[in-house]
Amino acid sequence: MRISRVDAFQLRAELERPFGFSQFQYFQREAMLVRLSTDDGRQGWGEAYGPAGVTAPIIRSFLGPLVLGMDPRAVESIWELLYARSLDYGQKGVMLAAISALDIACWDLKAQDAGLPLYRALGGAAVDSIECYWTGFYFGGVEPLERRWEREARACLDAGFRALKMKVGQGIARDAELVGALRGYVGSGVKLSIDANHAYSPVEAVRLARAVEPHGIHWFEEPVSPLDPEAYLEVKSRTSIPLAGGECEYTRFGFDRWFRLRALDFAQPDICACGGITEGMKIAATGSLTGVHVTPHAWGSAVGQAAALHFYAARPRQPFTLTTEEKLIECDRTENPFRTEIVERPIRLDQGAWALPKAPGLGLRLRTEAFEPFLVTGGV
Repeated sequence: MRISRVDAFQLRAELERPFGFSQFQYFQREAMLVRLSTDDGRQGWGEAYGPAGVTAPIIRSFLGPLVLGMDPRAVESIWELLYARSLDYGQKGVMLAAISALDIACWDLKAQDAGLPLYRALGGAAVDSIECYWTGFYFGGVEPLERRWEREARACLDAGFRALKMKVGQGIARDAELVGALRGYVGSGVKLSIDANHAYSPVEAVRLARAVEPHGIHWFEEPVSPLDPEAYLEVKSRTSIPLAGGECEYTRFGFDRWFRLRALDFAQPDICACGGITEGMKIAATGSLTGVHVTPHAWGSAVGQAAALHFYAARPRQPFTLTTEEKLIECDRTENPFRTEIVERPIRLDQGAWALPKAPGLGLRLRTEAFEPFLVTGGV
């Protein structure tokens, strides 16, 4: 099996209901999907997180030609080639996201060749599903947030979710008010996490944490700058709420400092950004040395969600006990046609849990004809 063709598809969809968080507003959703075709007629799919208009040219003009003629099952050799070739100027960011897309597509092909779902090819245990947390409760619109969030909370509970994540970052007093309102909507039996998207200084983050501690917060995500693990330590030392972060970090080399400092309780590498499946497993193995729970950030298309799900089902666990590990994976519920419209059958979501795909590889069949209304660059 040899890679005979590399395609990069830049997709964009305008949103009917724009939404925002502490940093900026979304008026559209994007995706950059990679398709690897082989000389024996197979296809593997991957996804790059981040600005699609930047990652697509990296694939087409730089990284894609490097893998032509290579055996996609040689995932370690391919990853090392791509990383070494870009190391001098691409240790983090969009270059790693492009590598991630190629790596995921290679793993899709490798697992297909083995006739196994990807998580089984990675050595994961035979599980049927993994519990999700509902990611939503964004800012935006003219309607009062409390009214809109109350409806969303009902939808969340009606769909069987027992965990959710809301946005904060509108100021400490307003955030505390919204946290209290949402806790009242969902009751005490639901895991409630908050996500500031690094909106606050350590002093501000501590003030917010202490204000919402009585509401039983499951984790406080990105309370402060992702560039400053010592700031996380400052917050962590002054609140009982576990801290989460890592979607802005890349590779085992980047995560190593966070793990050694014990700056995180929940590490959240994005498999479509951090270096793909190959590097994600190394990040998880490194995290297992320090007892950090690694759960992937997952905010992309059906391809990215599938990659995160397979990774989470297979990644090394910590601590090593005979008890069942409590896993909780992200389930983005914002408007995104790339989760549903471009695949024949989306990953099955049942009572707040993702069902593990049974088909070989990622377990997805993409409908490239459905790309047409969304295509910016890349012909199908």
